[in-house]
Amino acid sequence: MDKQNAQMNAPHPGTNLPAGYPPQYPPAAFQGEINRSFSPRVGDYYSKAGHPGYLGHQAAYPGTQAGYSGPQPGYSVPPPGYSGAGPVGFPVQHQPVYNQPGGPAVVPWMPAPPVLPNCPPGLEYLSQIDQILIHQQIEILEVLTSFETNNKYEIKNSLGQRIYFATEDTDCCTRNCLGSSRPFTLRILDNMGREVITLERPLRCVSCCCPCCLQEIEIQAPPGVPVGYVIQNWHPCLPKFTVQNERREDVLKITGPCLVCSCCADIDFEIKSLDEENVVGKISKQWTGLVREAFTDADNFGIQFPLDLDVKMKAVMLGACFLIDFMFFERSGNREQRAGVW
Repeated sequence: MDKQNAQMNAPHPGTNLPAGYPPQYPPAAFQGEINRSFSPRVGDYYSKAGHPGYLGHQAAYPGTQAGYSGPQPGYSVPPPGYSGAGPVGFPVQHQPVYNQPGGPAVVPWMPAPPVLPNCPPGLEYLSQIDQILIHQQIEILEVLTSFETNNKYEIKNSLGQRIYFATEDTDCCTRNCLGSSRPFTLRILDNMGREVITLERPLRCVSCCCPCCLQEIEIQAPPGVPVGYVIQNWHPCLPKFTVQNERREDVLKITGPCLVCSCCADIDFEIKSLDEENVVGKISKQWTGLVREAFTDADNFGIQFPLDLDVKMKAVMLGACFLIDFMFFERSGNREQRAGVW
C-alpha cells in the first residue's frame, strides 16, 4: 500500500513542480503535433482549448501588423446575412489555397484589381485579361433523368483562377417546355457574391428561314444598366451576329462556321471588325471528350479578345458566348436543338 501511495504522489512531468519552476509541457511529441497542425493559411494553431498542452496565444504573437490602416476607402460593407466570399465552399479572396490531402481540389479566386475610373463595379477583373475560360458544370440529375436544370458556369482566367460564377435563373416549366430556345436570365457573381453582370435573353424566333425576330441578348453591368447587345443577323448558311454598345451602335461582328458540329476538334466563332476584314478575337467551343460530349450538355468555351478592348465590350463578349452556347450546343431531353443554323 505504501508503495502504491508513493507512486501516486510522485511528481509527473510538468505537474506538482516547485513554485517558480517553468512548466515542462507540452511534451516533445505534442510539440511535433502542434508544428504539424500549424496552418500557413490561417496563421494560428488548430489545437483546441482544453486539449492537454494547449498553449493559447504565444508571447511573441505580433497581433495586428504594423502599418495596417484598416479598411481601404470605398470598401463596400457586405449586406446583412452575408456569409462569406463567393458561393458556399469557395475560398476567401487573397487567401492562399492549400489542397488538403485526400480532399477535393480547391480553385483559387483571381485577386481583385484596383478600382478603375469609369468602370462598372466588378468589371475591373476584365481589364487585366485577354482570355476567358468558361466551364459549364455537369448536373447529375440532368444526366440521369433528362430533366432540364438551371445551368451553372465557372468563369476563369488563363491561369485557372476563378473570376466569376454564373448561374441561370429560369423557372422549371420554361426550361423543360421550351428547351434551348427558352428565354433566360443569367446572373454573374464576383468573388464577393455580388451580382456584377446580368444577361437577359428574350423569347425569339428559332427558325433560320424567318428573317425577323431573330435571337438577341442584352448585357447589363451593373444589373439594370445595359452596356451592350448581341444581335443575330439573318443568313441562310452562316451564323452571324452584330455586337452593339449601350447606344445600339454597331461595334464588332461575329461569324461562325457553316456546319456547327464538333468532332474531336474545337469550333471557332471569329470576332471581326465591322468591315469583317480583320479578325480581332474568337469564341471557341472546346472539345471535351467523347463521353462528355455524348452524354452531357456541359460545354467548355474559350474567349480571346484584345487586352485593350473596353471592359464593357469584354462583358458583352461573355453574353455572346452564352447566347452561342444556348443556340447551338444546348440540348434538352437528349435532343440537340439549334436555332438559326442548319
